[in-house]
Amino acid sequence: MVKVYNYTVLIEQDEDGIFLAKVSDIPGCYTQGKTIEEVMNRIKEAIEVCLEADKKNYPPLKFVGIQQVEVTA
Repeated sequence: MVKVYNYTVLIEQDEDGIFLAKVSDIPGCYTQGKTIEEVMNRIKEAIEVCLEADKKNYPPLKFVGIQQVEVTA
């Protein structure tokens, strides 16, 4: 039986316009791409590689929300 997981992917864009994607549920699972489509294809591959390499089960956490916090340094 094949299990299907839905992971939350955080996507950010750096100062050069490159999209960065990471899955916080899986340690070390991240990638980058020039477009949203490219980074989403790459993160799917990265998830598969991370799950296969670790041979561990990383059940997705329940997504609650995203907040931004402003701090003065």
